[in-house]
Amino acid sequence: MHPPSLTDEPRESPHHGFQGDRGAPPPPRSGPAALTITLSREAGARGGTIARRVGRKLGWQVYDQELLEYMAQEALARQGVLDAPPTTPADWGEARLQQLIHQKALSEHPTIVNLARVVLALGAQGQVVLIGRGAGCVLPRETTLTVRVIAPLRERIAYMSQWLRLSLEEAAERVRLRDERRREFVANNFHCDPNEVHNYDLVLNSSLLGEEVCAELIVQAARARAAQLALAPS
Repeated sequence: MHPPSLTDEPRESPHHGFQGDRGAPPPPRSGPAALTITLSREAGARGGTIARRVGRKLGWQVYDQELLEYMAQEALARQGVLDAPPTTPADWGEARLQQLIHQKALSEHPTIVNLARVVLALGAQGQVVLIGRGAGCVLPRETTLTVRVIAPLRERIAYMSQWLRLSLEEAAERVRLRDERRREFVANNFHCDPNEVHNYDLVLNSSLLGEEVCAELIVQAARARAAQLALAPS
């Protein structure tokens, strides 16, 4: 078989009875140690370029689709991430993985399981930007800023034509195929719809806003989200 292409509101203390030790420290986090940004994008919407701008502004590592796929398929590259010093309990990622499989929210194909392990290991460390490959479906929403970058079809075709030096007809077909393959990849392997706006914290129109404004909005949202979680970026 060939591998596929690749906050709750605070509760008030009771007004009677034992209220616990108010001086006790909060329990340690059982999940990721810091925020992760996942970015999904329509073909030709310049999502990858925007993600790299975000990474530079925050000083975070950016992992694109090709790198995530490579790490999922190459044991040595994958092991380097899995063997990194843990910043969360060592069993968190595996527990999350098994939960996704049990909930039928993840394909059990070995390549996809390895991809999920890589995404979970990177998410456990936090302060990374992950582009595509269903990362937003794998990581918990509580410690993930999920972003979708879109643009009008005509402008995406024009951008793809210029970028790849294709005719408009060829670029239109390339955009259609990329969108279709990405949608099928996420739907078949993570049972998510990448076009469903409610799966995202931010949906940005790069044609209307431009790359720089999109990147800055993501950075501001990440800082605000991290501050809410007491996980402020360095």
